[in-house]
Amino acid sequence: MGRIAGYFFDPSPVAHGFVRSRDGTFITFDAPGGGTGSYQGTYTLSMNPAGAITGYIEDSSYVLHGYLRAPDGTFTTIDVSGAGTSPGLGTVPANINRAGVIAGFYLDNNTVYHGFVRTAGGTITPFDVPGAGTGPNQGTDIGSVDNLNDRGAISGISIDANNVFHGYVRTSNGSITVFDAPGAGTGPGQGTQCSGINDRGTIIGAYIDVNNVFHGFVRAPDGTFTFLDVLGAGTGPGQGTFPGNINERGAITGWYVDANGVNHGFLVSDGTITTFDAPGAGTGSNQGTIPTSNNPRDAVTGYYLDSNNTWHGFVRAPQCTPRPTP
Repeated sequence: MGRIAGYFFDPSPVAHGFVRSRDGTFITFDAPGGGTGSYQGTYTLSMNPAGAITGYIEDSSYVLHGYLRAPDGTFTTIDVSGAGTSPGLGTVPANINRAGVIAGFYLDNNTVYHGFVRTAGGTITPFDVPGAGTGPNQGTDIGSVDNLNDRGAISGISIDANNVFHGYVRTSNGSITVFDAPGAGTGPGQGTQCSGINDRGTIIGAYIDVNNVFHGFVRAPDGTFTFLDVLGAGTGPGQGTFPGNINERGAITGWYVDANGVNHGFLVSDGTITTFDAPGAGTGSNQGTIPTSNNPRDAVTGYYLDSNNTWHGFVRAPQCTPRPTP
């Protein structure tokens, strides 16, 4: 496994960024302007292969500001024009690709979501998905840290005026296609949510049905869908299967929520579904294992909540199949 970027909370609790090297050593950092109050500070969301990191800070007024941390440790602040300046509002860069392009969202002063793309040279282009709502907590969301590929395509979530979710893909030239997974509900809080896109243009996510159950999906570049429900996933509201990341081979990691509300990890590789739990993960409702990323070799990273509801990071090494003895 290569380097891992993330954030942690100190006892205050204030957020700080970190990078974990392959040998297990850590570098911690704080982006300029981060507040020192409860849940203020530095939040790290994405790192590219060169070691450039993006994320956001919460300042002393709880306003959100984006940042780019270069591999040499220098910082650039990212604030999209039109971003709100009240607590909980502002700019959130969520993804950075190999070329240094950043994608994210910002919340305006009316609490409406808007997407944006920032080139490696610093030019920012805001965008809104056709049909996105313009009311509070509606609009265009980038969502997951896996929603920008190296070709500049973005997948994400559009929230309409009825608070229904729709998936979309935006190409590098700015054209946008909106889609709904078959079976997605059409009531408030239901619909289609995208959580990843790889360089082939394959998109993963989950749809929420009329019973508010989550089901995984894979959308091929030609627009066809296949579906993913992990055995053991619950069938009650808020339960089900949640794909989180797709690598270039098409292997998918994520988590599922069982009938007791406990989270468990899974990996789909070469058509085989493997489930797993991080050692020490709790077994109570909302506890358990939540994978967030898998690399080309299917090493998986994420976090788990223990029985005391404390967060811990984990790395699951690639699982090699032993060769038969000659």
